[in-house]
Amino acid sequence: MELDDTDRAILRILQRDARTPFSEIARQIDMSSATVHDRVGRMEEAGVIEGYHAAVNPKAVGFGTSALVGLTVEQGHEEETLQQLRDLDGVQEVHLTTGEWDVVLRVYAADTDGLRELMFEHIAAMEGFSRSQTMVILGTDYESEELPL
Repeated sequence: MELDDTDRAILRILQRDARTPFSEIARQIDMSSATVHDRVGRMEEAGVIEGYHAAVNPKAVGFGTSALVGLTVEQGHEEETLQQLRDLDGVQEVHLTTGEWDVVLRVYAADTDGLRELMFEHIAAMEGFSRSQTMVILGTDYESEELPL
């Protein structure tokens, strides 16, 4: 789907607040609500808009520790390892990467004891796991869910 300036304007508004009513989006971009509704529907059908999510503060729900984890996976075990990682509680993101690590994870735990349990009792115990490096996130200076449209 080819996006025009109006589609990009709609996406910028929805990225900031996905609960913005179509009538408000229409007012902001000087267009009818029906047209905004149609354009959003087309972008959903085309897969440009994949969903609408609530941004939940991890600390507010008991996840006080987060980390980035680089993993090396043994050849021939990639698919089963990736499936096991996706199924683990606390694993929030799984990224296939180039460079030193085959996979980079973003994980959450209640505290460092929970992180230790996740790393040693679950990840290190997996078949296909070779080695890892864990980088505890001390704080986040900047994070954005918005793509630069």
